[in-house]
Amino acid sequence: MDALSDRINSLPVSATLAMAAKARELKNKGVDIIGLSLGEPDFNTPEYIKDAAIQAVKDNYNSYSPVDGYADLKEAICTKFERDNQLNYKPSQIVVSTGAKQSIANLCMVLLNPGDEVLLPAPYWVSYSAIATLAEAKSNIIPSSIATDFKITPEQLEAAITPKTKLIMFNSPNNPSGTIYTEAEYRALGKVLEKHPDIYILSDEIYEHINYGTAHFSIARIPELYDRTITVNGVAKAFAMTGWRIGYIGAAEWIAKACNKMQGQITSGANCIAQRATITALLEPVSRIQYMVDEFKIRRDLITDLVNQVNGFKVKQPPEGAFYIFPEVSELFGKTFEGKTVDNANDLSLLILEKAHVATVPGDAFGYPNCIRISYSASRKQIEEAIRRIKDLLS
Repeated sequence: MDALSDRINSLPVSATLAMAAKARELKNKGVDIIGLSLGEPDFNTPEYIKDAAIQAVKDNYNSYSPVDGYADLKEAICTKFERDNQLNYKPSQIVVSTGAKQSIANLCMVLLNPGDEVLLPAPYWVSYSAIATLAEAKSNIIPSSIATDFKITPEQLEAAITPKTKLIMFNSPNNPSGTIYTEAEYRALGKVLEKHPDIYILSDEIYEHINYGTAHFSIARIPELYDRTITVNGVAKAFAMTGWRIGYIGAAEWIAKACNKMQGQITSGANCIAQRATITALLEPVSRIQYMVDEFKIRRDLITDLVNQVNGFKVKQPPEGAFYIFPEVSELFGKTFEGKTVDNANDLSLLILEKAHVATVPGDAFGYPNCIRISYSASRKQIEEAIRRIKDLLS
């Protein structure tokens, strides 16, 4: 008899973390690896945020925090939602968690029952399907294509809905594709969801501020969907605070209370110092982090140009947000490079890691097996060298 539970045995290993681990293993052996697999800004946390954390230490914040977050942080989150998203939430509708991943896990655990279906417009973030599996729900993937800029249509959404559909997960700006749903596109999808009042909407907006021109729109702004939309955000990406582990939701009060109850039995309150620093991060003008977005945009333009020169890589247009590019690579399937045949994106990512010493992530982890994800959260010099190596390998 297997000592481990069916629950853990059914859970896949995170592909992004697995690739990062392989890259670290090679690096520890002295191999010059360029890591373009992890979704982590290469900037340091801004000084004004670090100063707030240092002050919190000096002010003796060291006790357990409230399960759902400090009251003044929840007020700051409400201010942020109103300022940036034109969303009106009360503190009782906010729950602060140990990262947006926990926010999503809480939500799935309190809403989903065994047999419920979760709609995942592909490509989707790697952990969505795994978290749904943990909640004993079934993932129903809605495919997209490079031709539609990795977006689904209202017709596709309508066709995917069944009597068992309980939740749909949107992520805009999208990881891994960088796609952003416009207000018009979200309103068109919203018209479908309005006809299905028992379906809840998770809107993951963690890359909201890493945006290169397309106006960000929160789907909860659609009045008919506000009460059943859970808006998820955090400080990891835009504020270069991945290790601080602060995420949060805005949701109907009954959902927030349920997430608070769940979290109270798992981790309780998030790190007290990180919460104090997050108050400053959210209340300071967003313009204070614009320098990072500006640099990401330069890198985006650079990597788009370089990737389009790689044999078998296809990119329709530069990503609109986040810091990834998601080239279509299926043209390379069945071909052999340096004695290794590439049958799929996983083979290609392993080949690139082993021969070009560049870490990427295969697209099947994101529900889109014909692409690979390449992060441009690295210096311009590293990006140029990484794509040169890949180009030489595949030429």
